[in-house]
Amino acid sequence: MTMTSNTDTLVQIEDLKMYFPVTAGVMRKRIGDVKAVDGVTFDIKRGETLGLVGESGCGKTTTGRCILQLYDITEGRILFEGRDLTKLGKSEVRNMRKDMQLIFQDPYASLDPRMTAGEIIGEPMKVHHLVKPGKEYQEQVDELFKLVQLAPYMTERFPHEFSGGQRQRIGIARALATRPKLIICDEPVSALDVSIQTQIITLLIKLREEFHLTYVFIAHDLSVVRYISDRVAVMYLGRIVEITDSDELYDHPLHPYTQALLSAVPIPNPAVDRQRKRILLTGDVPSPMHPPPGCTFNPRCHMAIDRCREEKPEGRDVGHGHWVACHRV
Repeated sequence: MTMTSNTDTLVQIEDLKMYFPVTAGVMRKRIGDVKAVDGVTFDIKRGETLGLVGESGCGKTTTGRCILQLYDITEGRILFEGRDLTKLGKSEVRNMRKDMQLIFQDPYASLDPRMTAGEIIGEPMKVHHLVKPGKEYQEQVDELFKLVQLAPYMTERFPHEFSGGQRQRIGIARALATRPKLIICDEPVSALDVSIQTQIITLLIKLREEFHLTYVFIAHDLSVVRYISDRVAVMYLGRIVEITDSDELYDHPLHPYTQALLSAVPIPNPAVDRQRKRILLTGDVPSPMHPPPGCTFNPRCHMAIDRCREEKPEGRDVGHGHWVACHRV
């Protein structure tokens, strides 16, 4: 996949690899690696939402955390506004981190139960010295509460006094506190009721437009991803197999894995749902410690040929920015 380097690009990821060592025995001898992310390349444009989808364990969350430099990556480059984050020292990364924030999946586990909601939201501003203590600080906290549609009088409440949707709003306000340019949304609605999911997604879209934010939206629910994303990247076993505009991916999926995922998405119209072709995936996802040779999807692919089992497919642009890694396309 070719990389662009214009001013419209906020993040560039080139051949990203993140391997976690596997040890065994009393001496903790290294016996292998879990290849959580194995050669991922893509870019993120300013102001867009890039959806990152795939089954559990495919490397979506690890990719997001690598962008935030929460892991020391094994190999590759991550450029943020042209600066290679992997080459920066700890203090430089700390300064850059205010421009990149994370919304966690679990609104119950991601908030400190000993802190009030106001303290949780205000902590990033204190850490990065963005406001002066006192009146200015409190005004900023109150304003953040209003932005996520919570009443300022709730700032003195503790996390257990809020519902799941309200807790996730607090998490969103905390992410906004440093005025970031990029927010990694790690399955931010998967732990919420369906009715609350819609409210949170609508809020995220409103905030993106108001503050010109850029999102990486990680999810396994393809219907949610289509609603919020401008482009979608599909991951399988640590690699990106397809990436294109959201509408193009849903209307003309090319990779057999993408086709299988979309065939499992429920359609509200029973008549249409009965007529469409379903693609059932056989077997389990291979171990990321011992991925199969050739295309990693070949053991479960109904289109696989001998070449798929021997040669790893190189990604290529098939037109109009539609990028796919498959020998059969």
